Amino acid sequence: AESALNEFNARLQSVLDEVRTVLAPELKSVRPPDAPGDLPAPETGVDRATLMEIAKRTVTPPEGFTIHPKLERQFTQRLALLESGDVDWAFGEALAIGSLLKDGSNVRLTGQDTRRGTFSHRHAALIDYDNGAQYVPLASMGAPGFFTVRDSLLSEYAALGFEYGYSVEASNTLVAWEAQFGDFVNGAEIIIDNFLVVAEDKWGQRASLVMLLPHGYEGQGPEHSSGRLERF
Repeated sequence: AESALNEFNARLQSVLDEVRTVLAPELKSVRPPDAPGDLPAPETGVDRATLMEIAKRTVTPPEGFTIHPKLERQFTQRLALLESGDVDWAFGEALAIGSLLKDGSNVRLTGQDTRRGTFSHRHAALIDYDNGAQYVPLASMGAPGFFTVRDSLLSEYAALGFEYGYSVEASNTLVAWEAQFGDFVNGAEIIIDNFLVVAEDKWGQRASLVMLLPHGYEGQGPEHSSGRLERF
């Protein structure tokens, strides 16, 4: 047994000595790509009549639908803001999605509490105050594009993984996943690191996923507010 052990150790030492004679490779950093320069800005404007039509549809429930009284006041304020020439964040998002749908693009928006919006700002789905029926205004415009908005389960890892795969297959659909708060991205890091960042290099697989990070630094602490752009 001692002889076999000595022989094995001698083999290990021999290999170690051989490795030490090999010069370490000189590591060179990859040359950064050439800057593309200023690309021409595409025309993205939408005529006012179209925007006004979309805006009114987003705040108008169907006949016989009972909207929540507080929401009714909020929608009245939205229309007044629009008439004055301004839009807030959520209203601008709705107008953008609506115009895409009218152009024939499909839009899929998911995340935790995404129908209502993290700050009760979006209200992409309306719930009847009397019977709980759901109405999605942007999906009911009769536009050629199809709109889906869903509240996901409490698993950022599973939800982002599914939406990533969806965006790979539906490359012409705007697929957006919303992290309700910044630290919710922590649970999705594996998908970000192993798929979003490197899938094109590893497998030549391209995705069109959009990640929404609505919460940055609104006073809820460094961990809950960890949606800072430098993380990405």
